[in-house]
Order: sequence, then C-alpha cells, then structure tokens
Amino acid sequence: MSKKIAVLITDEFEDSEFTSPAEAYTQAGHEVVTIEFKAGNIVKGKQGKAEVNIDKAIDDVNAAEFDALLLPGGHSPDALRGDDRFVNFTREFVASGKPVFAICHGPQLLISANGVRGRKMTSVKAIAIDLRNAGADFYDKEVVVDDDKLVTSRTPEDLPAFNRESLRILNAA
Repeated sequence: MSKKIAVLITDEFEDSEFTSPAEAYTQAGHEVVTIEFKAGNIVKGKQGKAEVNIDKAIDDVNAAEFDALLLPGGHSPDALRGDDRFVNFTREFVASGKPVFAICHGPQLLISANGVRGRKMTSVKAIAIDLRNAGADFYDKEVVVDDDKLVTSRTPEDLPAFNRESLRILNAA
C-alpha cells in the first residue's frame, strides 16, 4: 500500500540525503511531499547537485496527513528547528508513533522536539554528543532502527542501509 511521506527541508540540505531516499520511496510506489516555509519555493542542496521544488508550506499541513517523516541532513535541520512550526510538526509526528527516518544532522529536529529520550539512534559524529545529552542511546553504526518506528544513519555513505530499512518499515505496514 502506498504511503505518503512528509519531508521537512530547506536550503543547504545534504543533496543525496534527500535525493536517494526520495527516489527509493517513489520507485517503491510511495508519495514524497516536500515541506518548507512556502509552497513553490525552490531549495538548493549544499553540494549544488540538487534543487527541490517545495510542494507544501508548513502552515498548510499537519502530521495526521502523512504516514512517515523524512529528515535529511546538512544545514537544513538546524535552520528549520529555529521555527516552532517545524518543531511542533516533528513533535506531533513523534507522538503519533508513525515512522520517522533521520540521517546525518536530521536528528537535530528530533532533539528540539524532545523526541529522542530513550531511543536507540545514530547520527553524524558532530551531533552525537547532542543526542546523548538529550537522552538518546547512541550507537556509531551505519543504520540504527528503534522499535521499527525510527531509522537513523550517519552520512551519505550509509544511504543503502538507511533506504533498505526505511523501505522495509514502509512496505511492512
């Protein structure tokens, strides 16, 4: 059954951490919906390899509309977590118990949403201490799956494992 996946994203996202999962999800028959400040905006990856046309404004969506949440890394999560609307959306998503997929710096939004305490997670090394301080059980592994509801990975090199596990969860439900 096709799932609808929300992606919180803005400029300076890590290109492949959006493009690779989005392509994998779409090829598997799922719908990917990009969310930023304003629908129709075009956001650019920090590597300059990807441009994303934003589908929906954060003010026009709610977590209940979606089956899963993707949080790509790069500088995007840090920029978005300064806006309570994105933090609240993430918090509602975590509270819903629906799957969340976060890679690299993506967990920064989960930290700001108080969504990591007691969860098994990984991330890019630079925010590992932030995850630990927020109460996560940190593992330095290519992919960490917590209760088949949270999939985290460290860097673009981990994308094959990240995509495999997130698709396994999407396709199982």
